[in-house]
Amino acid sequence: MKHKKSIWLIGIFLLLALLLAACGGQEQDTAPAEEAAPAQEQEAPAEEAAPAEEAPAEEAPADSEEAMPAEEAPAEEAMGEGCPPVTMADAHGVAAGAFPEQYDLAEYESAAGCELSFSENPSIAELNKRIGGNPDPLPPVEERLPAEPLVVVPYDAIGTYGGTLDGLSNATESGTSDLLSVRHVNFARYSDDLQTIVPNVAKGWEWNDDFTELTIFLREGHKWSDGEPFTAADVEFWYNDIILNPEVFPETPSLWLIAGEPMEVTAVDDTTVSFKLPVPAPGLLTNFAISYAQPFQPKHFLQPIMENEGIEAFNNYYGNSDWKDVPSPLIDGSDDRVAPTLESYILVEETTEGRKLVANPFFHMVDTQGNQLPYINEINEQYIPDDEVRNLKITNGEVDYKSQAVFIDNFPLYKENEANGGYGVELAPGLGQTVFYAFNVNHKDPALAEIFGDLRFRQAMSLALNRDEMNEIVYLGQGKPMQATPADPNTVSFVTEEHLNSFIEYNPDQANALLDEMGLVDTDGDGFRERPDGEPLVILLEFSNQGAPVQLHQLTESYWEDVGIQVELKEVTSDEYREEANNNNLDLTTWKNDNTSGVTISQNPMMLIPPFGNFFNPGGGFEWAKWKASDGAEGIEPPDDIKRLYELADQFVQVPLGSPESDAIGKEIVDIHVKNLWKIGVVGDLLAPVVHKDTLGNFRPFTAKAYDYYWAYPYRPVQWYLEE
Repeated sequence: MKHKKSIWLIGIFLLLALLLAACGGQEQDTAPAEEAAPAQEQEAPAEEAAPAEEAPAEEAPADSEEAMPAEEAPAEEAMGEGCPPVTMADAHGVAAGAFPEQYDLAEYESAAGCELSFSENPSIAELNKRIGGNPDPLPPVEERLPAEPLVVVPYDAIGTYGGTLDGLSNATESGTSDLLSVRHVNFARYSDDLQTIVPNVAKGWEWNDDFTELTIFLREGHKWSDGEPFTAADVEFWYNDIILNPEVFPETPSLWLIAGEPMEVTAVDDTTVSFKLPVPAPGLLTNFAISYAQPFQPKHFLQPIMENEGIEAFNNYYGNSDWKDVPSPLIDGSDDRVAPTLESYILVEETTEGRKLVANPFFHMVDTQGNQLPYINEINEQYIPDDEVRNLKITNGEVDYKSQAVFIDNFPLYKENEANGGYGVELAPGLGQTVFYAFNVNHKDPALAEIFGDLRFRQAMSLALNRDEMNEIVYLGQGKPMQATPADPNTVSFVTEEHLNSFIEYNPDQANALLDEMGLVDTDGDGFRERPDGEPLVILLEFSNQGAPVQLHQLTESYWEDVGIQVELKEVTSDEYREEANNNNLDLTTWKNDNTSGVTISQNPMMLIPPFGNFFNPGGGFEWAKWKASDGAEGIEPPDDIKRLYELADQFVQVPLGSPESDAIGKEIVDIHVKNLWKIGVVGDLLAPVVHKDTLGNFRPFTAKAYDYYWAYPYRPVQWYLEE
């Protein structure tokens, strides 16, 4: 279901993007507004959760998409033979499948009236030799694919094999999710309409009536990247032997708990896995569709490490993390093994300067002519920590694709160099892109904890920000001043204008009055306020350029100093920032307010309760979170509002998103957050750049740029290819 407010807002976003592109002298290709609204509501189980072959017809793509004129995909140019070269640009008269832009094999052969034969990348044997531990020679492609592979309908053309996708990240574990999303798989994903959940690794699924059991159906004959069978036992092993193992995770990751309780994950047979839930959790499938964390691990590879080498060796290898770039054994020399994957690419080289990956020879997708995907041979990821150097590489045309950690303040630079660099840059609606400042209410310094814990201080710091000026200078006037909320207002219906406008007016006089009322006065005449104990009040604003435009923090420094609060700016790497933040060593945290879309919080309430985020984007209230996790044995007992949030968050994940119950619970949650200003927002409704080379085939502008939908994942990067 599409929410009218979201459709209208994103339509405005796309209009602004077109106007900006016109100012730059280039025409911009944008997705139609009617396709651009983020998901609003959880569908009923019969509509959302049926296996692929039983999905209802109303989930098929719109006729307007199917009727687009052919561009450049004539049958005689296709690499395979037999079935027609069906694309989204030219369906060749083949009816759409049950899910947008894809089919299961039998479904496609029936619709196209043909028998699909399979072809492989002519370079796959050489690429395979670079994968440690893989069989050589490879079995035929027919034996490497599942019995029923996923058939992908490319956007514009049947692609050509070859080449290297060049990309940038900030560091080993900084800004990497952009390229991780290019190779990512999970049980399901959102289609590029950001409305429809479609099968990926899973062939299908079904819910019971009350959302307390989800059954996932896998593909018969699916294989890991080393050719070993992938079965339901790999899912069961992931949850029971890793996630619930206290020797691996002393505290079970909250992502994989339902209302704080574990699930029961059982392999029913090789291709069927059951998730039994302690309470209703209709957002679990949504979580599988958007999460970077994968609910399966190669049992045949990891269990022997655990059993034969011991849990310490396993932990050193696995890294106690769902994050796919942690640890990095090829960098530190601790291990030369790389775990098999179901992703489209697998790591083969890694240094402190970057990593290289090659196509997975056992990947489970083909195009409509039976060519095994992906088309592109390799990914070359460079680590460039300096923002100016990254921009130089982009404008020089050295980067094939980039969306993460590029901001609208650099859009004129990218647009000016577009033609010379041989790339295109579009502005996409940015969900979860508004920046927040969260003062450390649990600061280790009792005097600062008292100051930051005083609501008047947080109100004053919000009123001191000139958001209109920030919008004009940093965001080219394309955003809207708004307060931070734990739910993105474009993805839910319970965030009100009153919420978004709370304490956002620029009022330095009122800010000064509140600070004076607190007893924070300038006692030595240097223009800056002292603490009540007579010590200088100096706030260290430590930040990473991955989290927000640097210019934004510089403006914040000036506004706060105008009301007598001395600020020291310190730029650090993302890794350093996260280390300090998660150890509760910062005066305040600041990042983009991601993980707040309705589809995220409907299952994972981490932004609703302390620490108001995760390791990669922590908010604050660490001692409150510790109190909750230890049942009061450690940490600091939180105020009543926080205790109420814990109750509400448990209720919120048990009802379908968009239902009246969900909206009522969600509004109370937002009421509490906005009243307390644990996070201070700046500017929202933002547009954000996405850069891609002109030679990157089957690339279309993003419906929205959002970590919450996992960057490129909805747009099927396995279909991208490099034109000569």
